[in-house]
Amino acid sequence: MPNFKVDYENKLKAVLEYLDGNTSQTIMAKKYGVSIASFQTWIRKYKSEGEDGLKPYTTYKKYSKETKYSAVLDYLNGTTSQEEICKKYRISSKVQLQRWILWYNGHKELKDTRSGGNKLMTKARKTTFDERIEIVKFCIANDKNYALTMSQYNVSYQQIYLWVRKYEQKGIDGLIDGRGKAKAESDLTEIDRLKAKNQILEAEKKRLEMEINVLKKLQEVERRRR
Repeated sequence: MPNFKVDYENKLKAVLEYLDGNTSQTIMAKKYGVSIASFQTWIRKYKSEGEDGLKPYTTYKKYSKETKYSAVLDYLNGTTSQEEICKKYRISSKVQLQRWILWYNGHKELKDTRSGGNKLMTKARKTTFDERIEIVKFCIANDKNYALTMSQYNVSYQQIYLWVRKYEQKGIDGLIDGRGKAKAESDLTEIDRLKAKNQILEAEKKRLEMEINVLKKLQEVERRRR
């Protein structure tokens, strides 16, 4: 099964098929090429927010500092699971909750999300091959945080989604635009391609290392809860 971001229509189809009661979470996760945790997140979002919960965000999702502290303290009290807390406070993902827990345990102040809820850019802009490499690298390193990437590079959600998906399907070649002038991107040397590929591989490695570190720290938090 290809490993790319599943679109809204397929998420909804997968969740409804599971809720019909004729299949398991493991089977559905495998069918759509995602982890069981990701599939469980789709189910939770659908149950708490309906179909809108499965659609990509085109605005920043804001959380007050009160919500953040309440969610973290609920977890640290040891009576509620992360899944239940995310549903209760309508938190977009367990990864988001885990970050707040780590910040709290690291004595870092939890603040209101600063975004103003402004609509994110939806109009596409022209980019170079090097820019697309940098944008995909940043997006992957930040756990495919499309809103953050849009804000950082002033490009649309549709562009980022398409580039990440093309990279995951075709590698570096998926980011090449043969319409370029001067030195055509299709004429890139093998060295250019390898350099670009290594940049994104480093980003993927960084993301995996961060995930491992988060899991280790959360295990420490779990031990303190007991």
